[in-house]
Amino acid sequence: MRQNTTKLNTRVAKAPRTKPAEVRLDELMNAAERLFLDKGVESTTINEIVEAAEVAKGTFYHYFSSKNEIQEALGKRYTDQFLASLETAVGACAEGDWIGQLRAWIYASVVTYVETFPIHDIVYTNHHHHDRSNQAKNAILDQLLGIIEGGMAAGLWAPENPRVVALLIYSGVHGATDDVIATQAKDCTAFAQAVTESCLHMLGVFPDNDSTSPK
Repeated sequence: MRQNTTKLNTRVAKAPRTKPAEVRLDELMNAAERLFLDKGVESTTINEIVEAAEVAKGTFYHYFSSKNEIQEALGKRYTDQFLASLETAVGACAEGDWIGQLRAWIYASVVTYVETFPIHDIVYTNHHHHDRSNQAKNAILDQLLGIIEGGMAAGLWAPENPRVVALLIYSGVHGATDDVIATQAKDCTAFAQAVTESCLHMLGVFPDNDSTSPK
């Protein structure tokens, strides 16, 4: 009897455990993202998503009420990852190096957008950067504005309206990067550097009065 109990306990210990909810959700969203990229949102069905994620259809509806809702969730995840990429670039600069931080933010914005635009175009089919109430745009804009205001406090520049400057840099970077994406350039490094320096010129930062070197 004791031996049988031991064998039973061993079998229980080796039994596969249910995946944590966050892992299941991530796999579901990854499957949807792959299918959206491959087939397009309209051509992808919920049945295909759950089959690719290897989950029951009920699991999909536990998290999302529709295909549009999972697309919106992918959009939020994309923005979070984009913001994290910019934060990493800015965080690599020394504290108080506002010129370096601004340069890193602009450069990383160009490179990250070029690297991720296929996903961007899938999750933001309505050209989200033209949406006046878009939360994703506002979050990224606030990040940029914080750097500009930090440089103002340090006496590095003194724009009359820092928010307008932030809007011009944000919109200019996005629009300029759309242009290089359209050309299908294989290497955007030089382009990213040119955009970065041009944006810095808006704040009166030129190579001869900038102690930081180009990336």
